Amino acid sequence: MSSGFEALDAELPGRGWPTGALIELLLPQDGIGELRLLRPLLARAPASAQRAVRITRSERIALLQAPHQVNAPGWVHLGVQAARLLHLQADNAVDACWAAEQVLRADSCHALLMWQPRLRKGEHDLLRRLHVAAQAGQTLFFMLRPWSCAREPSPAPLRLTLQAARDGLEIGFLKRRGPLREQSLFLPLTPSPNLQRHVPTVDRRTPATAAAGSIPSELAG
Repeated sequence: MSSGFEALDAELPGRGWPTGALIELLLPQDGIGELRLLRPLLARAPASAQRAVRITRSERIALLQAPHQVNAPGWVHLGVQAARLLHLQADNAVDACWAAEQVLRADSCHALLMWQPRLRKGEHDLLRRLHVAAQAGQTLFFMLRPWSCAREPSPAPLRLTLQAARDGLEIGFLKRRGPLREQSLFLPLTPSPNLQRHVPTVDRRTPATAAAGSIPSELAG
């Protein structure tokens, strides 16, 4: 499925995000533009999603273990109405992976976004289970993980590193089907409205020279 960015599609196997597969996005921190990267994909929904009607499978987006409280106006800016979002939280990694597996096997969502920190020793088989579960349907499955996970083994056929850059993102291709790409890809992104707030300009007029004797002696040294 097209990412909505021609330059990125040209580098992705099949010229777009693969459905029915685990896709890893590795981040140095949250909020660097990862949701704006997915904006064209997430905003793509039938017109019925914009009306007060029953949300269908092709419109629903599941958010699992989101690191922050969901900001409805922010999602609206991304083109996603709050009614399309399904919020899921679990107490630990095992329970979170179980919840993700149910969503994937049910094939009940257009996309599943799962925030997953580093797994503990003995938990890496969970990733393989999730990749197998994803193959049972057509859900777009993105797992957002810390950069530190880059050295860990993963069954994901597509692993991208994201780094904030001026007016966009630098995307590194850690793993993909096809030829290796060592150079990162710069992708320009529309700024978030939170970064477009008006900041008053500073009055930089030359200050008047103080008259002799008008400065207190304790300040004049």
